[in-house]
Amino acid sequence: MSDTSHPGLVDAHHHVWNPDDRPQPWLDVPGHEPLRRSFDTDDLRSAATRPIAGRRLESSVVVQCVPSSSETRDLLALADEDPLIGAVVGWVDLTGPAIGDVLDELCAGPGGSYLRAVRHLVQDEQDPRWLRRPTVERALRTVGERGLGYDVLIRDHQVPQAVGLAERLPELPLVLDHAGKPPIAGGDLTGWERDVRRLAGHPQVRCKLSGLITEADHEQWTLADIRPVWDVLLSAFGPYRLMFGSDWPVCVLAGGWNRWAATVEELLTGCSADETEAIIAGTALDFYRLTPAERTPACS
Repeated sequence: MSDTSHPGLVDAHHHVWNPDDRPQPWLDVPGHEPLRRSFDTDDLRSAATRPIAGRRLESSVVVQCVPSSSETRDLLALADEDPLIGAVVGWVDLTGPAIGDVLDELCAGPGGSYLRAVRHLVQDEQDPRWLRRPTVERALRTVGERGLGYDVLIRDHQVPQAVGLAERLPELPLVLDHAGKPPIAGGDLTGWERDVRRLAGHPQVRCKLSGLITEADHEQWTLADIRPVWDVLLSAFGPYRLMFGSDWPVCVLAGGWNRWAATVEELLTGCSADETEAIIAGTALDFYRLTPAERTPACS
């Protein structure tokens, strides 16, 4: 059930970066030219001017970009200074031998109480069994034991890996980033839908309504392209396990924050007030333990 007393919108997925301070090799991909500059939280504030269901942006979850513990430390320190950020999804080496020590160090450092989940760029891994590696599974058990969740970043053909992970680690809170990147531009959602419905069968899994417009035709997508994905997600997860995310500033490639917010509001037509509240705030509040009045450390 969502927290209906919360007055604002939660953006459950955005990034900040400065290529001059930390290289972002993925920005070298052709077509990413609009992203090859610094983006900070003030850029997000300036971009996110459109409300959803009358709610304006109040809190956000900032998510790692590169496999770097130093980036995670910087994000935690930023969260300690910037009231917009309510939680951090960081990176740690899930194949390393001292995962517990690394997590404890992060949680004990500046802004450590904002660490709520970790993420690995599984979408870039060629090993089809990466999430089944014993070292990774042991590390993720430790993540769960520290009271943290795991953001699952995968492409549509990798969703079965997430299904297996959910089966093996039922106590680990999972959230599927960008709905598993359905092949919207390709048009055939059959395999993605089958696997996402299997994943949604595991109650510890949440799903981010984010990153969809960059899986569609960047120049020509319409609401009609997004709606079939929305229909699957709403049917599979239900409104109380979905959360809004912008994927700012990556969404700039396909229309930007406000256009995505307008699209989400259209998709929410027909949802009750409580269901809408869950999607635009409540699910993220629960999963990332966002508390407007006080910050509750997740690490223990």
